[in-house]
Amino acid sequence: MNKHRIGTRRIVALSAAGAAAVGLASSAGGAAAQPSASAASSQLTILAAASLSKVFPSISKSPRYTFAGSGMLETEIMQGAKADVFAAASPKQPAALYAGGLVYKPVEFATNRLVMIVPKDNPAHIKSVADITKKGVKIIVCNSTVPCGDYASTAFANLGITAAATKNIVSQETDVTQVVAQIAAGEGDVGFVYITDAKAAGTKVRAISLPAKAKPGTEDVAAVVKSTTNRTAAQAFVNSLTSKKGQAILKAAGFGKP
Repeated sequence: MNKHRIGTRRIVALSAAGAAAVGLASSAGGAAAQPSASAASSQLTILAAASLSKVFPSISKSPRYTFAGSGMLETEIMQGAKADVFAAASPKQPAALYAGGLVYKPVEFATNRLVMIVPKDNPAHIKSVADITKKGVKIIVCNSTVPCGDYASTAFANLGITAAATKNIVSQETDVTQVVAQIAAGEGDVGFVYITDAKAAGTKVRAISLPAKAKPGTEDVAAVVKSTTNRTAAQAFVNSLTSKKGQAILKAAGFGKP
């Protein structure tokens, strides 16, 4: 595998409810009636980190979702892409957009944890982070523009293994779901992803915790995009992430409290 291979993928999901709402809106004639709360939500476009692709539709099926790497989505918003809410797997991207006047104040809605994953048969016999610097071990990470890649680099630095680990990196992906897919397929010996992604993969991979010294804790942050034409519904979606229901769904998916 090419060490410098960079994958590109975007996951776009439009719910049946959202599609129906769009169809009704386009067929209606004359003056439009005031939309209900659910109809307003169905008009939202949510740009969110790939690590949120399993859980966000469980919190609300109505919006149109695009899931990708947080860095890619940040760039799209900077370039004027239509979006009502931006949710990232790190505070960095929302903070940069906030500093640039493109989003309202970001809100942390969950925490996560970086872990290592190995194929279910673990052919390289990885038992701890000490094993990943051994000769011949194939490491797969996200690239540096993506939070999971940034978190992995920080973990390597905290553990004092940056040079040794970097030598073993065989692929850098553009989002965390690609790392999971590569490891599940046996294309690498060990990957760095969030515990929630490892959990979602089920028996396809095995998760191995990182030591506390690596500082593997992560944060998920959301913000309303200032160019939204439906700020009330956009803010309601962000609020739903920290609501009792939203937090229960996030917890069930393996996320921690903000």
